[in-house]
Amino acid sequence: MEDIDEEGDELLNLSLAIVTNSGGERIKKRKRRDNTTSSDFSSSSSEGCEGKIFRLLQMREQMLKLEHKKKRGGGATAVNENNVSSALEDLTKLYKSVSLCGDSVQRVVAYFADGLAARLLTRKSPFFDMISKDPTHEEEFVAFTALYRVSPYYQFAHFTANQAIIEAFEKEEDKNNRSLHVIDFDVSYGFQWPSLIQSLSEKGSSGSRISLRITGFGRSLDELRETENRLLSFSKGCRNLVFEFQGLLHGSNLINLRKKRNETIAVNLVFHLNSLNNDIKISDSLKSVHLLNPSIVMLVEQEGSRSPRSFLSRFMESLHYFAAMFDSLDDCLPLESTERLSIEKNHLGKEIKSMLNYDNIMEDRKTEKSTETWKARMESHGFEGVNLSSKSKIQARLLLKIRTHYCPLQFEGDGSNGRSTAAGFRVFERDDGRTLSLGWQDRNLLTVSAWNCHRVS
Repeated sequence: MEDIDEEGDELLNLSLAIVTNSGGERIKKRKRRDNTTSSDFSSSSSEGCEGKIFRLLQMREQMLKLEHKKKRGGGATAVNENNVSSALEDLTKLYKSVSLCGDSVQRVVAYFADGLAARLLTRKSPFFDMISKDPTHEEEFVAFTALYRVSPYYQFAHFTANQAIIEAFEKEEDKNNRSLHVIDFDVSYGFQWPSLIQSLSEKGSSGSRISLRITGFGRSLDELRETENRLLSFSKGCRNLVFEFQGLLHGSNLINLRKKRNETIAVNLVFHLNSLNNDIKISDSLKSVHLLNPSIVMLVEQEGSRSPRSFLSRFMESLHYFAAMFDSLDDCLPLESTERLSIEKNHLGKEIKSMLNYDNIMEDRKTEKSTETWKARMESHGFEGVNLSSKSKIQARLLLKIRTHYCPLQFEGDGSNGRSTAAGFRVFERDDGRTLSLGWQDRNLLTVSAWNCHRVS
């Protein structure tokens, strides 16, 4: 990220030094001793890890009490010993240089420091929850809602996907009996769908109402019920629309889907495939989608959230990705905003810790990291990319003009690799118009693409 200054780079580099010198040792030890507790690590250390853990926690507590911007420390420390003991020492130094109330770089590095500390301690440690306690369901919802409201991040993904779904529906109006069935593989809170409900209602009339059925897969029955109530309540104000919702738990058989004859089927894979933890699950999901023979499949994937090959590769990509996300909040909320602190702690911070722990639950997946590899995977399962319409691109411009406070939008399709050094949120048109990416400065944050399904002859 080009606007990070030299002092910010020092913090990022120190984080990288810690993971470089501790990650490999920890993985090897975990394979040898699965039942190891945190105090067993590096028993040859003269001081012992337990004392270093207490000192680290003390320094973290001081960091949490800071209510002002701290002066950043010196250059990145070279760590020579490949062990957890030296990593604890360097994390202690890192906590002296960061603050959850500092600037965006200090904040993102603080959350990475917490994630690294939790990774070193493991869940068996009595200190784990002090560093990596998960937010409550209510805290997660409040943070997600705040980010949705103030940033174009999720709105860009949802509005672009919805526009393509509406256009697929319109193409089949002569045969679909004005019925649209959206199958959302990760419906979450359902925030994507009110804009689609409203748009379809405006297309209908009292004498020719449109039927919309959403089948949403979710994490829990309680969350599905909340989402259903939320969407049903919104749809009551749309008189030209007949709305139905069917909630299913993740892993439910697609045979349980309720379908109407000749309805237009749209499959929504928004932030879904990256949540699957192995290649077999991804392949099975795409095969199931293909069997549904949908008119359109919408794919939205977060850039930089997962990386192939190694923990170090993922760490490097994710550190810069989340640095861009934290920096982008400067365009949305002031540093002292309670909403911003909630977003950083209970949404972005939770994602950082999940990323750092990802290889503990993923054993057999070489994770996709670019639209090119996702493109190859989709095509190998019988899907073909569809050009996004000019209306989708215009809508993206308008959204950023509304949501971006300080920086003008530049829609790039040429120049230096289709990019420039302009600040702020930007849109990148990629793959000959088949994908749209939302970026902060010159770093892509997420990418939207549309796909047709063709039966293999």
